[in-house]
Amino acid sequence: MRGVAKVYFAQLTYALAACCLLLVCTERQALAERSNSYTSLSAYEAAKLIRHGNLHSVDLVRAVLDRIQAVKPLNAFITIDGARALQAAAEADRALASGRATGPLLGVPVLIKDNIHVAGLPNTAGTPGLRDFVPSDNAPVVQALLDAGAIVIGKANMHELAFGFTSNNAAFGAVRTPYDLNRFAGGSSGGVAAAIAARAVAIGLGTDTGGSVRIPAALNGIVGFRPTVGRYSQAGVTPISHTRDTVGPLARNMTDIILIDSVLTHRPMKLLPKPLKFIRLGVPRSAFYRNLDPSVAKATNAALVALKLSGVQLIEVDIADVVPLGASVGPTIARYEVRRDLAKYLAQYHTGQDLRGLTEKIASPDVKSIFEIGVLGKKAVSVPSYRTAIEFGRPALQKRYADAFAKYKIDALIFPTTILPAQLLANDVQVTLNGKRQSTFATLSRNTEPGSTAGLPGLTLPMGLTREGLPLGIALDGPAESDDQLLAIGLAVEAVLRGVPAPNL
Repeated sequence: MRGVAKVYFAQLTYALAACCLLLVCTERQALAERSNSYTSLSAYEAAKLIRHGNLHSVDLVRAVLDRIQAVKPLNAFITIDGARALQAAAEADRALASGRATGPLLGVPVLIKDNIHVAGLPNTAGTPGLRDFVPSDNAPVVQALLDAGAIVIGKANMHELAFGFTSNNAAFGAVRTPYDLNRFAGGSSGGVAAAIAARAVAIGLGTDTGGSVRIPAALNGIVGFRPTVGRYSQAGVTPISHTRDTVGPLARNMTDIILIDSVLTHRPMKLLPKPLKFIRLGVPRSAFYRNLDPSVAKATNAALVALKLSGVQLIEVDIADVVPLGASVGPTIARYEVRRDLAKYLAQYHTGQDLRGLTEKIASPDVKSIFEIGVLGKKAVSVPSYRTAIEFGRPALQKRYADAFAKYKIDALIFPTTILPAQLLANDVQVTLNGKRQSTFATLSRNTEPGSTAGLPGLTLPMGLTREGLPLGIALDGPAESDDQLLAIGLAVEAVLRGVPAPNL
């Protein structure tokens, strides 16, 4: 009997241990699922749950930090400010519990591109020469988010000095899209876009000079908004061109974009989509539909059909000349102004660098070439060339757009954001499009550059996946100063196109 008892006891002990292990595993799985459900929330949803006491900011921030570690292969972050974020989350929870005034983003983590100042955190702009530069003050756009209760979770990786569209950064490593880790995330705001797409954070701030918010948003299946220049403050942002630069929000849906816009403009949030039957969209085939990758052409056509069936009026528009005009004017303005604007910035914020010293330390070959040859070297833009571009070329481009909007009585232009999907990391200098090798920089920015140079507000929304599962974006460019209307149109279009599924990462 003793032998039987021993066997029985051993079996019972084993069964209890197995049950305990199962409980632990189940609890861990439940925690992981709950954590993932937190990070899948939109900023609007998370803020609402926090305000109503159904979610603690500390739990949300912990979930975000866990998710950031889980998606580390993306290389989306340069700095993670976990300890300070948890402190801020605890303070947000205390403020809510004590009944103190709350903001629309109370307790919600936000990611900031590493060329926008956050007090106490390095602002590298993705370049080695600024590794040790730590601003003492927040950029006004960051301060507005903080005043609304948001919590900065960290600074995002980017294309070096924001001078490119791949975010393949030789100093801090390449940012990868969560839809395929062998492909670049787009740029220059690639880290923000990749992190949002991977459900590490819900919202973030990037910058856009020629497409740097919209291109990575499109390649990662999220929403990106480039406002009219001057809608948001550019103070405390590492510059390229005062004529063309703007901060821009990124998110997974239009509601969050509008929420951020309301915070940055200090205005009430308006979630009113424009009725589909009253929307007139111009289709500029001769300008932005040429030489598309077949997957882009197919998805764009499907998006246009869906919009037409929903009641949107589509009008064929001929503005083919804006592409060459933008290409001749945009780079001239940017390369002239960066020499002055960046030099002034480096001195104003006591970075410890001058422009030549900064250039010497640039790590990415494509950016180094631009600065050594096109900004400081033999191909630097002359004063007469700049004056021609800024006094005649850009106004001509702006007039061409204004005339088209008036002639065709359209609310916005609609076109594919990029003419091909995310490419392999090895194709950061040249890509193959329809059998021909060409510049990656020029190819990715072909459709976003003209409107950017003209200073128009622009929006990109996800419109589908390729057969390989890569996201594609559809762009909307509105008339000058039509930001509010463009956001209302974006809300309506989003309801028709319905986004893309989350990546399997």
